[in-house]
Amino acid sequence: MAQRFEGGGGGSPEPEYAPRGGEPIRVLVVDDHALFRRGLEIVLAEEPDIKVVGEAGDGAEAVSKAADLLPDIILMDVRMPRRSGIEACTSIKEVAPSTKIIMLTISDEEADLYEAIKAGATGYLLKEISTDEVATAIRAVADGQSQISPSMAAKLLTEFKSMIQRRSEDRELLPAPRLTDRELEVLKLVATGMNNREIAKELFISENTVKNHVRNILEKLQLHSRMEAVVYAMREKILEIG
Repeated sequence: MAQRFEGGGGGSPEPEYAPRGGEPIRVLVVDDHALFRRGLEIVLAEEPDIKVVGEAGDGAEAVSKAADLLPDIILMDVRMPRRSGIEACTSIKEVAPSTKIIMLTISDEEADLYEAIKAGATGYLLKEISTDEVATAIRAVADGQSQISPSMAAKLLTEFKSMIQRRSEDRELLPAPRLTDRELEVLKLVATGMNNREIAKELFISENTVKNHVRNILEKLQLHSRMEAVVYAMREKILEIG
């Protein structure tokens, strides 16, 4: 599901990925295995537009480092001592609200995936992905997209349907914020896994317009990520898939 960006055209050679505005994407690596942290740092050091600015060995340390460093992206394991990645996720959103979190884990449990999204994670990737895909995911999330391993995305849709079935028909719902017809169109395409570029092509609008629509959707629903918006929309029966 991760999107690959194509390199530039002719002329003098230049990096395949140019840093945004000359500034690299600042990343905090959080994992309780020091060897895994070191491996990620070595791999990401080869990327000209990504800079590892710190590391942490558990969720508690991750919250402290996030507050101090204010990274753009946090790569974080789900299950760690002292404080789990999911528990840390909520606190990080309070101390560093602009930081985006990608869970990078061996856990393929639906419960972990769903709880991570509820806690504000923007991505959920299994450690079986290649090192190239990690860098690609960092760039995509920094660009405002969500990243979920394909096998986990399928489980997420299953969880959506189960969640709707568990809702009693007579449960009183607060009026949902009204989305425009265009915002609903964008939300439906987000739910299918499309990125901003693909949505723009499908709706014949600019990529910046798509980004604005997504931002408005999140603001109206008071949510942190695209995937949270899909969960909310299905829960409140604004949107149904398949």
